[in-house]
Amino acid sequence: MYVRSKIVVANWKMHKDLGEGLRLATEVIQMLHNQVKDKVQVILLPPFIHLEAISKLLPTAGPIHLGAQNCHEHAFGAFTGEIAAPMLRSVGASFVLIGHSERRHYFGEGSALLAQKVSIALIYGLRPIFCCGEVEQTCTVAWQENFVEEQLATSLFHLSAEQIAQVIVAYEPVWAIGTGRTPTPTQAQAMHQFIRYIIASKYGEEVASSIPILYGGSCDTENARLFFTRPDVDGGLIGKASLIANSFVTIVKSLE
Repeated sequence: MYVRSKIVVANWKMHKDLGEGLRLATEVIQMLHNQVKDKVQVILLPPFIHLEAISKLLPTAGPIHLGAQNCHEHAFGAFTGEIAAPMLRSVGASFVLIGHSERRHYFGEGSALLAQKVSIALIYGLRPIFCCGEVEQTCTVAWQENFVEEQLATSLFHLSAEQIAQVIVAYEPVWAIGTGRTPTPTQAQAMHQFIRYIIASKYGEEVASSIPILYGGSCDTENARLFFTRPDVDGGLIGKASLIANSFVTIVKSLE
């Protein structure tokens, strides 16, 4: 059986000024450095203005990495207020979050645009963390699966097998984000297994088995271990709980 990396991602969203962000990053680094197993990767996604300063705090080797919460679909140009993938690489980012439900909902980002963002990220050496997930708790399982399959197919399936092997998938049931409501671990496992099945149907079992699939959606210190013990759940995309060092570190250590 292919052994996938275990990954926990901290999505700070639009929180923390520079001083607060540096303090939080320093606490997490100090608490986790040399304390997590080699197979566990930690990825910090602070606001753009923090990236260069936090990159200087990170050990040159170790389990903690840096990423961005978004990037533009073009490498450069007259796009006032936007951030390009090569800019992110130049300040130490190695990962980028693409397709988060808040970007889809508040900024109208659709599948074609997200496909462009995934492509430009890969061209410039950023590993995409691609988000997918259904919007309603009350929908049937078949509807949920069709919804997620469409998101994957329209934004990822233009990639080659070599390219998609660089992608990390994050499943986030939108109705659970920040609400305190969550699917059961069994329900989450079923969707993760389905996502892997859909990828395998396009790229084969070997590629699908290599891709980490993370759970996101009100994942916290109380329930993280329940999700992380499921065979197709390879870690978590953590929002609110990542803003407190102790809480985030507890979640990371529950993956070991």
